[in-house]
Amino acid sequence: MVTSDPAWQVLHLTYAPCFQLESIFVSFSACQPAVSHSMSAMNAKASSGGEEEALGIRSKTLGESSCLGEVKRERAILAAYLIATLELTFLFMQMGVMPYLAKSLGLDSVGFGYLQTTFGVLQLVGGPIFGRFADQFGTQTALILSCVSGSAFFLLMSISTSIPLLFLSRLPAVFMQGLPGAQKVITDLTTPSQRADALGKLGLCFGIGIIIGSALGGVLSTKFGIFVPVYVGLVGNLINIMITMIWIPLQSKPKSDHHVMEHRTSQTGSVFSIREILCLMKLPGVMEVFIVKVFAGLPVGLFLIMFSIISMDFFGLEAVESGYLMSYFGVLQMVVQGLVVGRLTNSCTERTLLRLSIFVFASVGLGMALMRTVWHYCIIVVPLVFAFSMLGTITDSILTNTVPSSDTGTMLGLCASVQPLTRTVGPTIGGFLYRQFGVSSFGYLQLIVNIGLFVYLLKSKIPLKVMKSQ
Repeated sequence: MVTSDPAWQVLHLTYAPCFQLESIFVSFSACQPAVSHSMSAMNAKASSGGEEEALGIRSKTLGESSCLGEVKRERAILAAYLIATLELTFLFMQMGVMPYLAKSLGLDSVGFGYLQTTFGVLQLVGGPIFGRFADQFGTQTALILSCVSGSAFFLLMSISTSIPLLFLSRLPAVFMQGLPGAQKVITDLTTPSQRADALGKLGLCFGIGIIIGSALGGVLSTKFGIFVPVYVGLVGNLINIMITMIWIPLQSKPKSDHHVMEHRTSQTGSVFSIREILCLMKLPGVMEVFIVKVFAGLPVGLFLIMFSIISMDFFGLEAVESGYLMSYFGVLQMVVQGLVVGRLTNSCTERTLLRLSIFVFASVGLGMALMRTVWHYCIIVVPLVFAFSMLGTITDSILTNTVPSSDTGTMLGLCASVQPLTRTVGPTIGGFLYRQFGVSSFGYLQLIVNIGLFVYLLKSKIPLKVMKSQ
């Protein structure tokens, strides 16, 4: 409405700025929700971007942590291989020197047999106890104990100026269990599907130990004296202690294993409890596989224990030629363990490989029964090494997968006792077979035992948890 009243005109002119401000204020109020919504959207976007950035940083950190954990795991496994290689090298060095040391102290062949039997019995008893110790106190502590025992072993051997001291030097052998300790590290740090391949590579360490240890022991003792290889073994075990303390984790079991509720025999009772150790044999499939492990290679083990005598009497070899034959054996084991076993464990089931190793053992027995010359033996030793390597790797893998993760050390200790058991009973049984029935008796016994085991494996339903993938 337009008016010509001067009063209204004055009033309009006077309050027009106020009306304009009010209009602006009302317009601003109307726009405020839209502005607020826009600001909220911007803030939400900024917040979302911050969360995404934070999640990105967190995932990157976790990835780096996982990568770091993988690096530490691989480093610990490589350290375990190195420790096993060094210990086996020093062990074969002293084996080459021991007969000469014993002879220089006036020990005859019968006494030397007793000395070797003492060593075997101590290793036989110490294997399961060492395994339980590793389960209860950690792998690093157990490996340190093994290396300290090795140092004491070589120290006592270095001051052995009499026969009683020489026998006393065997006592620390009860805890010289570097190979089972390395197996424990690998078992804890690998998945079940990777385990057989990783354990098989330890055979490569064994072959290196045979070749380098035998050769180095002979060279050092000839050029510098009979005790020099012993001093090298003493220093080497001290180096192994440092390697263990730096690169082997205190507890190599995965953290998740500590939260899983399962039957844990290793966590109850004393380390020396035989009852708790034997309880593992009651688990499904354990006793069957362990019996196969013990008896499949026993006849060949008896033959190898008597090989020094057989090589002289039956093959007519000199000491140097016997050394070459042992080196050939070591090279074959390195090739089989490094190139063959791993490939087969990645492509075949454990049940198939177990049956294959028994079948090859039976074939080896037939070959041993028919062999007449050292060249026959050189041919037979190829499948022999394959069967030995495959049987040891597969049975260790099956048994550690069958028992609870908290008892893998005890199981590996039991597995490690198989060879000392053979060394303990071998001289008596092997000597009897050789004197009464000749070399062919080892082959026939090998054939009969493994045919029986092969039929048993075909009929039995041993529960195997792990199937290898292509």
